[in-house]
Amino acid sequence: MTNVFEGQGTGLTQHASGNPDRPYDELNTSAKSFWSTTGDEREKTFAVLRRERPVTWQPPFEDNLLPVDDDYGYWAVTSHRHLVEVTRRADDFLSGPGIVGDNIPTEMLESAQSIIAMDPPRHTKLRRLIGAAFTPKQMRRIEDRIKANATKVVDNLIAKAEASPDGWVDWVAECGALLPMHNFNDMMGVPDGERQRTSHEMTVFMSWGDDEVSGATTEAKFTSMMGSLVYMHELAQKTVADRRENPTDDLFTALALAEVDGEKLTDHEIGSFFVLLTVAGNDTTRQSLAHGVRALTTHPDQRAWLREDLPGRVSTAVEEIVRWATPIMTFRRTAARDCELDGVEITKGDKLVMFYSSANRDELAIERAHDLDLSRHPNPHISFGGGGIHHCLGNQLARFQLRALFIELLNRCPDIVAGEPELSPGSFFHVVKRMPCKPSGA
Repeated sequence: MTNVFEGQGTGLTQHASGNPDRPYDELNTSAKSFWSTTGDEREKTFAVLRRERPVTWQPPFEDNLLPVDDDYGYWAVTSHRHLVEVTRRADDFLSGPGIVGDNIPTEMLESAQSIIAMDPPRHTKLRRLIGAAFTPKQMRRIEDRIKANATKVVDNLIAKAEASPDGWVDWVAECGALLPMHNFNDMMGVPDGERQRTSHEMTVFMSWGDDEVSGATTEAKFTSMMGSLVYMHELAQKTVADRRENPTDDLFTALALAEVDGEKLTDHEIGSFFVLLTVAGNDTTRQSLAHGVRALTTHPDQRAWLREDLPGRVSTAVEEIVRWATPIMTFRRTAARDCELDGVEITKGDKLVMFYSSANRDELAIERAHDLDLSRHPNPHISFGGGGIHHCLGNQLARFQLRALFIELLNRCPDIVAGEPELSPGSFFHVVKRMPCKPSGA
């Protein structure tokens, strides 16, 4: 370990959660096998839970990165209504103890989650600071750059397909992962030579459930994940030091020069911001693009409707694609005090896991929730959060990117087809690891 985390705490610990005598629900949402199947298969379980018992007590997630002796489980929140309520009761349900359902070492959490795992008043101040870079006005300022990057990645996709013997290429590697990588790093000010590396390291860090990416043993996972964090924090330190001497108009400069309560942000705080924003800025858009292209292939009628008036309909279509993809499937909260959630008694310290992938299929909140309808309006999906203080800061950036890419793609590759995606196991991101596609059609 280098000195990037010096003074930040190294305790690989987690808080206890739950009552050992509380019975688990008969439908298990924690099994590794449950998260190694498809969303359609998981929905069979979610549908029953939403209909009959939307808040249930579940065992700890299987194959946790950090097993905890006194962690007895969590409350699974599966309905749209209850998820929104938990999200908006920030005084009762805290983010500070962590936002992922799996048990992750404290050292890693402190170095990666930043404001997403903070509570007021610190959260309020730091969110206001970072939020200025993600307003609709700021997004419009960089809209031309986003469109240029969309052109660049579609150029790459077409070129790679033309060079392929059969015209098939991997969508993720040749297009879907590239657009958010370029756009986010343009905003952040990451040097050109580091962009692919930062994207790779954060893929490693977030893939603790995928043995192919992070390693097959707990020791290997710890080593690879901590190595990724060290790299990101060292890059942030180096870049911030340069920006303090040579300021530009990028986000690294804004963080380097910013003050909160009269104090500069520490290098560790900026590094944690950088990790969080790299993960959020890349993965959510990448997964939405992949699931969206696949949905256009499996629902040709919806593709035809969209192409009839692509500029006029793409914004509405993007909302439905984000709902359909649900790129982040779960978020966790921790009870700050004894309280109730729709009559269910929650004990202080209990963990609650909100299942976004279930809530986005809730027929009581979304009419015909199991149908892909690119014309759906209004669309009360919760893919960017259920409101409240942790609503996704980058939602406008994601929307701008998705609109730009689908316009560019469907204008130039109107017959593109995507094969069956290879999904990465895990309960956090809805990861498409690989997906064959043919830009010229089948």
